[in-house]
Amino acid sequence: MEDAAEQERGFHVITIRKQIVTAALPLQDHWLPLSNLDLLLPPVQISVCFCYKKPRHFLSVAETLKASLAEALVSYYAFAGELVKNSSGEPEILCNNRGVDFLEAVADVELRELNLHDPDESIAKLVPKKKHGVIAIQVTQLKCGSIVVGCTFDHRIADAFSMNMFLVSWAEISRFNAPISSVPSFRRSILNPRRPLIIDSSIDKMYMPVTSLPLPQETTNDLDNILTSRIYYIKENALEDLQTLASGSSPKTGYGQRTKLESFSAFLWKLVAKHTGRDLVSNKNSKMGIVVDGRRRLMEKEDNTYFGNVLSIPFGGQSIDDLIDKPLSWVTNEVHRFLEEAVTKEHFLNLIDWVEIHRPIPAVSRIYSTGTDDGPAFVVSSGRSFPVNKVDFGWGLPVFGSYHFPWEGSSGYVMPMPSPVDDGNGDWVVYLHLTKGQLKFIEEEASHVLKPIDNYYLKINTIN
Repeated sequence: MEDAAEQERGFHVITIRKQIVTAALPLQDHWLPLSNLDLLLPPVQISVCFCYKKPRHFLSVAETLKASLAEALVSYYAFAGELVKNSSGEPEILCNNRGVDFLEAVADVELRELNLHDPDESIAKLVPKKKHGVIAIQVTQLKCGSIVVGCTFDHRIADAFSMNMFLVSWAEISRFNAPISSVPSFRRSILNPRRPLIIDSSIDKMYMPVTSLPLPQETTNDLDNILTSRIYYIKENALEDLQTLASGSSPKTGYGQRTKLESFSAFLWKLVAKHTGRDLVSNKNSKMGIVVDGRRRLMEKEDNTYFGNVLSIPFGGQSIDDLIDKPLSWVTNEVHRFLEEAVTKEHFLNLIDWVEIHRPIPAVSRIYSTGTDDGPAFVVSSGRSFPVNKVDFGWGLPVFGSYHFPWEGSSGYVMPMPSPVDDGNGDWVVYLHLTKGQLKFIEEEASHVLKPIDNYYLKINTIN
């Protein structure tokens, strides 16, 4: 039994038990290579957590979760393996049923006392620090009896779509003790490069070998430049107002209807640029990218349960002056323009071939490459498929759920997700990982759109 108390800001978390959960059925050891699109991902960890009110009918939440996890790992066997480098120095998955580290913990805090607006203070203590394997899981009982289920996984193995699929399957087994509705596919041949390889120079504008990265810029000790995380919510009517402004109501604009994601991303881009403009460096460019999932572009319907990374990060760069001065509809049109170029099957096939040409040298999106002439950059990753209204392990739906990605790069990260309490009304929960100065400015300038997540909105002021 591990008895390590973590005393950080606000409350203690004590790990009371640590076990390794393996697949319920024996699995034959084998190697599973990473696809070319997996190889574009750096070795970063992503966390996700769900908060539940106190279960009323379960004697042992942890035992229920461990038993259903063992069943889920039969289908999601890659999560029970471990990453090992091959002779070329590239990672591969050794599917050896090493198992998943499963931690049980208690915390001396009530659900209504969690400062969810500051996930670095709350969520970060309720998700595990993955030390071994591909994924780690932590189940924490709070002082009020509420339960938090947290997971941390290696992004090189799974994107958000894959993780969401796993979470839903795990919950289905726990709740129904029945076969899962979506069986994951590990058919790597779907993402094989073409023969002969086709070289498309447009990919060189989006990605680069890590050996071409510029030297890192000197960091300052200015607290406003430190990246930190905050969580907000946006009401549906505020999103619709943004979409109307972003689409441009004047016939002179020539812009068509823009999506809510395009509209919100452009709105945020203008805010980040406006904050930078206050620092008198408006001669610089700012970059903003949006993560695109290629499954619908690349795969037949029967392969839509592919497990792995099928992502690209198209981005645009504009002068900070233009981002400040031009209307929201113009900025949104620029977002739409760079997205259009990357939402095609041909783009993903070209990207797969590009990686093949450069292997075994790792590659990275150019949006993460910042030189002396670059202003702020951030990436928006749509979490619209985040299954916060499906991850019911048998004691009800979560009252809150979010991804947590406080990565150590210099670029920001944003993920909008569906709200757990919108009843289908279209509200969003938005995770922002930006500098403290940017977040403070956004809260001042956009309080009519972005509201700090609070217990009143989540309806968890009174628990049990």
